[in-house]
Amino acid sequence: MNAIVALCHFCELHGPRTLFCTEVLHSPLPQGASSGDISGQNEQAEEEEGGIQMSSRIRSHSPAEGASADSSSPGPKKSDMCEASGCRSLAGGHPGYVSHDKETSIKYVSHQHPNHPQLFSIVRQACVRSLSCEVCPGREGPIFFGDEQHGFVFSHTFFIKDSLARGFQRWYSIITIMMDRIYLINSWPFLLGKIRGIIDELQGKALKVFEAEQYGCPQRAQRMNTAFTPFLHQRNGNAARSLTSLTNDENLWACLHTSFAWLLKACGSRLTEKLLEGAPTEDTLVQMEKLADLKEESEGWDGSEEGEKPSSQPDVAEGQELSKCSPETSLMPDCSSWNVAHRRLSVFRSLRHMRQVLGASAFRMLAWHVLMGNQVIWKARDMDLVRSAFDVLRTMLPVGCVRIIPYSNQYEEAYRCNFLGLSPHVQIPSHILSSEFAVLVEVHAATRSSLYPTLFDDEQSLNKYEFVVTSGSPVAADRVGPTILNKIEAALTNQNLSVDVVDQCLVCLKEEWMNKVKVLFKFTKVDSRPKEDTQKLLSILGAAEEDNVKLLKFWMTGLSKTYKSHLMSTVRSPTSSESRN
Repeated sequence: MNAIVALCHFCELHGPRTLFCTEVLHSPLPQGASSGDISGQNEQAEEEEGGIQMSSRIRSHSPAEGASADSSSPGPKKSDMCEASGCRSLAGGHPGYVSHDKETSIKYVSHQHPNHPQLFSIVRQACVRSLSCEVCPGREGPIFFGDEQHGFVFSHTFFIKDSLARGFQRWYSIITIMMDRIYLINSWPFLLGKIRGIIDELQGKALKVFEAEQYGCPQRAQRMNTAFTPFLHQRNGNAARSLTSLTNDENLWACLHTSFAWLLKACGSRLTEKLLEGAPTEDTLVQMEKLADLKEESEGWDGSEEGEKPSSQPDVAEGQELSKCSPETSLMPDCSSWNVAHRRLSVFRSLRHMRQVLGASAFRMLAWHVLMGNQVIWKARDMDLVRSAFDVLRTMLPVGCVRIIPYSNQYEEAYRCNFLGLSPHVQIPSHILSSEFAVLVEVHAATRSSLYPTLFDDEQSLNKYEFVVTSGSPVAADRVGPTILNKIEAALTNQNLSVDVVDQCLVCLKEEWMNKVKVLFKFTKVDSRPKEDTQKLLSILGAAEEDNVKLLKFWMTGLSKTYKSHLMSTVRSPTSSESRN
């Protein structure tokens, strides 16, 4: 766990002070805690706990070397330290404690203060807040505070008995600092239990020392019999004792290092990230329903009489892709399998590629009609070109809104398909050509071979085609259009985004707007709210504009039968239960 655990103390002379902290290092050790020491100057003690090898390294320094180390340290000056080491844990020449985790090659290093100036500032601020303003009622117990800039802190304040202190006790806190707020909150029960155990052990040791000192020389009676002394004079003459003196444990800091290092490792190991599959999306539900319909249809064919054969062109239900019809209709198979089998034959690789080929204005007109649910007609001799265009354009729509006839020798009405591929000689009715609910893309042979840049091999390149996009209701360049179209164009024009990232953006945008569709369907179709309330809802959803409303109504046809039936059953069940009562 990338965090810092620290023990803090409130000194009556200097205020809140950091006594001891343990941090995680993924990089080489700092110079002060390096392992390349002279063997004659080292005393090593190793113990195993929780899979971590604990090694405490103690070096003897000359006064000059110790002074040099103090001067370069980011911690407080020596003049600010208590004379009786109440504000100090390790001696001036002590290099700190190091533990090496053999499994992860992570090192846990303990000092009085972090070596990094920024970490020192973060720990210092957390220490001051934990022993001043961020305190729970009773001044003893756990509390959580922090922000994004200075990190988040789990703090547990407690008292340690001291027969020489004012009130016979001194104030300490153990804090855990990290930048991940959610992780720290989820670790609250674990940290509370383990830190509470450390505190109980410290308080138990200190209580024994306190009782022994009170038994030998009761301080309460002695203070009662002592003449009144001004507070400042008494305080200056009664500096805080070190924690090792209060607990009578010379190995206290080594034990705390072991406990803090284990706490960091155990807390980091108990919570792991797992990829969880959430609720199925609307596209997944629609695909599952279509597969179930196909399976039921094929079982019906298998159960028919031996001399009976299925019709060459079965009727297709509303919302079902015509591409899943029988092969005799010369229609495209399932697009997912087609995409794998014909990937090398794809002419349009992505929406960004299509936008580069058609041009920004023509692509915007085409994309607007696609999103609005209008019929998109492609006339071309190259069947693979038309198929690849539909394969790219359909990514902007939910699966339930896609009805494709990839190539036909006759015009098909808009209620049968919203993507229609035609051969060049097919006549389109005049009312369709002038309709505002259709867009036509005609593919002609280019007059110049260099009209488009060569992006593929010669046989697959688009430099031999010329594309003409027309509609009875052309989209003005200054028209705002649906919000999702503007976001799609922003993603396509951003060259810092790869094609794969743009694809994920499309998935997120479709899910966002399908959620709005669900809310609108529940509000209007199920609850039957008045028009005024619906307009307020659209404003809240950020879809009050005309184009956004049309888009939501069209996308509503792509909702799965499972979702619709679930809503209907949820709404009707309370009524039916009341009628039975």
